[in-house]
Amino acid sequence: MSRRAVIDLGSTRPVWSVSAETIAELRRAFGRGFEVVQVQAPASSDGDGRSASDEAVTAARGAEVYVGWGAGAGVIAAATGTLRWVHTAAAGISAGLARALAGSGVVLTNSRGVHAEPMADWILAALAACARGFPAAAHAQADERWAKDVFTDGSVPVRELGGMRIGIVGLGGIGRATALRCAALGMEVRAVRRHAGLRRPRGVRWVGGRGDLVRLARRSDALVIAAPATPETERLIDARVLDALPRGAFVINVARGSLLDEAALLERLADGRIGACALDVFATEPLPPGHAFWHHPRVLLTPHVSAVSPQFWRRESALLTENIRRYRDGRRLRNVVNLEMGY
Repeated sequence: MSRRAVIDLGSTRPVWSVSAETIAELRRAFGRGFEVVQVQAPASSDGDGRSASDEAVTAARGAEVYVGWGAGAGVIAAATGTLRWVHTAAAGISAGLARALAGSGVVLTNSRGVHAEPMADWILAALAACARGFPAAAHAQADERWAKDVFTDGSVPVRELGGMRIGIVGLGGIGRATALRCAALGMEVRAVRRHAGLRRPRGVRWVGGRGDLVRLARRSDALVIAAPATPETERLIDARVLDALPRGAFVINVARGSLLDEAALLERLADGRIGACALDVFATEPLPPGHAFWHHPRVLLTPHVSAVSPQFWRRESALLTENIRRYRDGRRLRNVVNLEMGY
């Protein structure tokens, strides 16, 4: 009797929809003994699995392996008793998915590290944009205003990248890739992470624990938020941390909107304590019409697209095919998620 593996990697957004070539690679990796069922109905690629289609739920009945953009309650219920491994093509893990699988014995893996390179590129571009006053320039351009005065009277803070002090919150794949880029351009990089005692990555001068956030902020001309979203990290970057930053510092967020106190950030943007910020993620997405971020002269925003890259499926396919082979061989999988920690 064949074992069932379900691949539910279609997406309503073309850049995230799985290619025929990747499907073929995954089928070859599963090999004999597995019935591989591809769900044709597109899903949301947001990563929480809540939008699983009826087709996906039906396909999941009796499944041993489910590969998708998260896994919804319907999928998990349909595969109760047979499900052994869930892989999500997203890096983030929703609290609902972690709760649904807790105590089930099902192994959950994610795609952390797959997005590190494009997101680090985005962070570097955002740092350069803030350092050269591009948010203010874009605001003036939208108003057809020749705003040379604000760049020459000190109203818009500008810096050179070389010698800037960068604080990184979170040293997973994104944080490490960012550190390498910043150090290569002559920036001083310091960071905090959950476990301060782990080996210090290349390009990072100092690593502290989460209790050292204020200390990090005091020594950072720009604070980069790249930690996972968990109950522990909710509003981790609050008014206390923002107030510890030097006046005119920059804030960059590619993690999740839940990590940043947006109201506190807006207050400090208004009085100039924060020089500028670049945000790819928000507490409410899509960002609501009329939100203060939309037209703020010190804010550069993108709609949660820092991970977009034409190289995604090449990296994701490599991760998945390796893990499929490990699974068949009974070896430990890469990127196993700690369901209690949420990453």
